[in-house]
Amino acid sequence: MTDTITGLDLTKRLIAFDTINPPGDEAECFKYLASLLEPAGYELTWHDWRPNRPNLIARLPATEPEKRAPLVYSGHVDTVPLGQAKWSVDPFAGEIKDGRLYGRGTSDMKAGVAAFVVAALRLAEIEVRHAEIQLVITSGEETGCEGALALAASGLLSDCAALVIAEPTDNRALCGHKGALWMNLVHEGVTAHGSMPDKGRNAIFAAVESIERLRGHDFGIKPHQVMGGPTLNIGNMQAGLNVNSVPDLARVGVDIRSVVGQTNAEIRSDLQRVLGDQVRVEPLTDMDNVFTDFDDPWMSQVFATTKEILGTDPEVATATYFTDASVLKPAMGNPPTLIMGPGTMAMAHQTDEYCEVGLIDPCIDVFTRLGRDHVA
Repeated sequence: MTDTITGLDLTKRLIAFDTINPPGDEAECFKYLASLLEPAGYELTWHDWRPNRPNLIARLPATEPEKRAPLVYSGHVDTVPLGQAKWSVDPFAGEIKDGRLYGRGTSDMKAGVAAFVVAALRLAEIEVRHAEIQLVITSGEETGCEGALALAASGLLSDCAALVIAEPTDNRALCGHKGALWMNLVHEGVTAHGSMPDKGRNAIFAAVESIERLRGHDFGIKPHQVMGGPTLNIGNMQAGLNVNSVPDLARVGVDIRSVVGQTNAEIRSDLQRVLGDQVRVEPLTDMDNVFTDFDDPWMSQVFATTKEILGTDPEVATATYFTDASVLKPAMGNPPTLIMGPGTMAMAHQTDEYCEVGLIDPCIDVFTRLGRDHVA
């Protein structure tokens, strides 16, 4: 099996599936991955959380008494829409130019999925295995980790020894990411004719007051040594129907990125206190931060492996985006978690998205070595 498919070939094949979310139709892509994994000896568990929107757990059993819990590789196959700008290449053709593979999802994150699937096929050829290897492949990540949340709620997940999330990092071994708390602040007023504003209560004025209260908000926490400090951004505002009426509704969109030492639940409670009970908070996305101490034994092993294979010195850093790890890590016993993939971080969600072809095979080698060491 590993002789007939390469990481580049598999990435190109995955790009050819239109898995843009929304609407999200990842089923055919999953069937193709299953057609590779099942003949190699992986036991498949399907989780259909919506029509044509599965999650897939693939398990390679141990052949000997288990020495440790499973090692899990995870990634999603859905992508964001193409955007308004015109692409200079076919976004589903997998065209290669100047060492770059172009297409929607190349970096985020079909190259990463291809990397751990090829590694998984190599690991299936090991005759003596003292631990299980698992792949957890999800749909619906791009719209708030919907697939992972449904999978976690299903009870199908179990504790694991370590978790690898193959999101784009340019093959940098990252030890976590900030959390994300997105919400609408809803302000209600009383409508009235624009010539008689004293007869109403202007919701925009209430929204502006909330914005001023949040300007320069102090979270009361010291910056984390790796992640830095939390951030708060006012991203949008929706209010009013016409200029000659007093608006009776105003929504303010808030994007908060949390760090170690905070939970989103605590942040939300604190903001409600600052804003007052007259402001209704509608959560949109709620993903806690993820971090593994860099002196964790498994993370030290990861750094040693990447240094040997990639020739890069360990760099303690975290991602700016959030991943399915926000859901999977607590659902699988809070194992040490690596964020690493061959995708180009800066190209995620971009027009003419690409990944560097030369990063795919080294990532496969790292993933394979981590798996070999784990099952030994």
